[in-house]
Amino acid sequence: MHSIARRHLPVLLGAAAGGAALTASALTARPAQADPGGDTASQARGLLRRMRVDQDATTADGPVWSPLATGFAGVPGEDLPDGAVGGLGGEIITVTTAAQLAEAIARTEPTVVLVDGSLTIEPFGANLKVAGDTSILGVGRGAEIVGGGLHLDRVRNVVIRNLTFRDSYVAGDWDGKADHNDNDGIRVDTSRHVWIDHCEFARLGDGQVDIRKDSREVTVSWSIFRDHNKTLGVGWTDNVVTTLTLHHLWFSSTYQRNASIDNVLHGHVYSCLLQGQTHYGMMSRGASSLLVEQCVFEDGEDALVAKDPDSRIDSRHNRFTAIRGRKDHTGATFEASDHYAYVADSRDEVPALVPAHAGPHARKERTGRRIRVALDGSGDVASLGAAVGAAWRSPHPVEIIVEPGIYREVVRVWPGCEGLVIRGATGEATDVVLTYDLAAGTDKFYGGDFGGTGAATLAVLSDDVTVRDLTVENGYDEALHGGSQAQALRTVGDRIVLDGVRLLGNQDTFLGESVSKGVVARVYVRDSFVDGDVDFIYGRATMVFDGCEIRSYDRGAGPGGNNGYVAAPATAQDTFGILFTGCEFTSSAADGTVHLGRPWHPSSDPNVEPSCVVRDSHLGAHIRTPAWSDMSGWPWQDDFLREHANTGPGAVPAGGDTTGRPQLTPEEAAVHTRETYLRGDDNWTPWA
Repeated sequence: MHSIARRHLPVLLGAAAGGAALTASALTARPAQADPGGDTASQARGLLRRMRVDQDATTADGPVWSPLATGFAGVPGEDLPDGAVGGLGGEIITVTTAAQLAEAIARTEPTVVLVDGSLTIEPFGANLKVAGDTSILGVGRGAEIVGGGLHLDRVRNVVIRNLTFRDSYVAGDWDGKADHNDNDGIRVDTSRHVWIDHCEFARLGDGQVDIRKDSREVTVSWSIFRDHNKTLGVGWTDNVVTTLTLHHLWFSSTYQRNASIDNVLHGHVYSCLLQGQTHYGMMSRGASSLLVEQCVFEDGEDALVAKDPDSRIDSRHNRFTAIRGRKDHTGATFEASDHYAYVADSRDEVPALVPAHAGPHARKERTGRRIRVALDGSGDVASLGAAVGAAWRSPHPVEIIVEPGIYREVVRVWPGCEGLVIRGATGEATDVVLTYDLAAGTDKFYGGDFGGTGAATLAVLSDDVTVRDLTVENGYDEALHGGSQAQALRTVGDRIVLDGVRLLGNQDTFLGESVSKGVVARVYVRDSFVDGDVDFIYGRATMVFDGCEIRSYDRGAGPGGNNGYVAAPATAQDTFGILFTGCEFTSSAADGTVHLGRPWHPSSDPNVEPSCVVRDSHLGAHIRTPAWSDMSGWPWQDDFLREHANTGPGAVPAGGDTTGRPQLTPEEAAVHTRETYLRGDDNWTPWA
């Protein structure tokens, strides 16, 4: 299996595969050798030996490396009494270059193609046409297709196993919508009896696997989908004829289509592991009928979605952990056992079983201590989200170094990524920009909106994460679409450090949360810049802003008007709230039109005790008196909202009138320091 060590530009951009055009003499070929007895299963086991894979591992469902197709791909069809067998019984050809692969998989007679080594597709992003009655099988470890993929168009009886498909990602096109980006891993169009097994799909350009246009009798099994936006899509048809099995799949650090299943007559999903799905997990669309059983969904949004009135999901014995949003179950659909024999491995075994055996033979994901991200192809990867996904699965802490550029992505640092550092390569936050433009009120295409957990450009949900020297922006256009919460950054973990960062947005730029009211989450923000207009620093977390510039937008309100609020603490009882120390509050807004903050009581919770202190800071003339405002009927005077020793035209001068500007007492000033807020029982001193 390839490591994540640095790959040079020629590899990432689809350098020439090498080798002359395929000729008969260039092939390693010989007639297929049937085992004694000549039965299909024996021949298939012979191919497994040629592939050098493990034939001994078994689960309740049978061999991990089944000799014959499972699920709907294994259902008998015309002239296919054993289901999809590919080129079994035909000529066996070993290929070592992409040119050889292209010619071998286009042969019109039954062919078994053994892929030996890493094959780079040329031109970059191309999908090679695959003929029917073909098997494409990786040999041992390290068989992979780089910079391109395969296209099955109106063919039957194809088997693809033991291969990695990687790195056809078009730098900067995380959405996969550029006109020149149709770089799928495997595209299946109007084809029948297709088995995709023990493959891995990572960092591709568009869809990792697309099953389209009335394809039938398809199984995708024991495969890995990771570090990508659009993973597995099914549909592109108004007909409802597709039959599909998905089993023992691992979706890791993906955004959507895990899978998106549209107008499928019978879709059976079992014993799959889905971890870290940012937008949604698995979806039934159109008139699809799904049976989803013994699957595990961890850390994500909207795990199971029945999108349309005719969409159906029968959810049986699945497990949901740290899932926000939908887990739809519409009732009974169909029985997969009426079509083929299977045993769903228990959801209790899935989290260990699937990562241990999914993907190519003896797969090892080796992640270095440092991952370099660069849009020009000179790094290890070209996507920040891909780097974070690799770091999440790594057994050791990782530093991600991001080269200059604009990265339009939605990124999640899921729980369990302790020790992660993300930093801009140049030390200048303006050189590296992570941006997206979702708002909390933005409608999801399947109903509802993104809300407070789905809209942030970057969310840090793990403890012990440092972000340094880069910009995080929510580019939602309030002028065009109207005001809405639009977070640039959301943090939930404890011991988060933001050093030299720029957080850009309008309303609700930075949300600091904790896992629950009883859990303290500390955030230290140093030498950074945060801008916005309404409640743009808010939440339950204990947050210290040390030496930062806090800039309020001018919303156009003139003297005596309201140009917004800086902070909206929602401090839990017996914890510290938000502290600004040594900061500079700036704005081009009219004098006396911006409040320092207001008390937030989420869902009118009376047990919240909002707390915010601004001390030893320079306040511009835009800060008004009173400096604080009521919020949703909660008077600001009832909570701990204080100033101390501030300077500047917006501050209370020494000996001045403090009406509407309550100050810390000397005793309180000794308590409300970064040390008191952040040290905790673990003596955390991030400023040291």
